[in-house]
Amino acid sequence: MPSMPPIHSPLDDLDKRIADVGEFIKSQRETARMSVRRLADLAGVSNPYLSQIERGLRKPSAEILQQIAKALQISAETLYVRAGFLSDDADSGDNAVRDAVARDPKLTPEQRHALLNVYESFVASTRDAE
Repeated sequence: MPSMPPIHSPLDDLDKRIADVGEFIKSQRETARMSVRRLADLAGVSNPYLSQIERGLRKPSAEILQQIAKALQISAETLYVRAGFLSDDADSGDNAVRDAVARDPKLTPEQRHALLNVYESFVASTRDAE
C-alpha cells in the first residue's frame, strides 16, 4: 500500500507565518542593537508579549505590527506580508526590495528608513506617471 503524503493544512501555513514574522522582528531588533525591553517600550507593547511574538507563540494584530515597524524604522508592509495580512503576489518586486533593505545588517535603522522612503517615493512617482 503506497504511503500517503502528510496532510497540509492552512493552520500549518499560519504557524509558519507567525514564526517567520517573529524571527524577522527579532533579527531586525538585534540588527538595530535593541533589547526586547527597549523595542517593547518604543512599540507600546509589554515585554512578555513582544517576546512571545518573537518566539512565534502569538500572532500580532496589524496595529501591533505597525507599531513594531515604526519602532524599528522599517516598512510596516514588510511585516504585513510576512504575517499574512497582505498578499506578496501583487507587488513581489516591491517587497523583495523592502525585505532586502530591512535585512541588510550594514545599514542603520535610520539608513533603512531613508532608503525605504526614497524607494517608496520613486515607486509612487512611477505609478502616477503611468
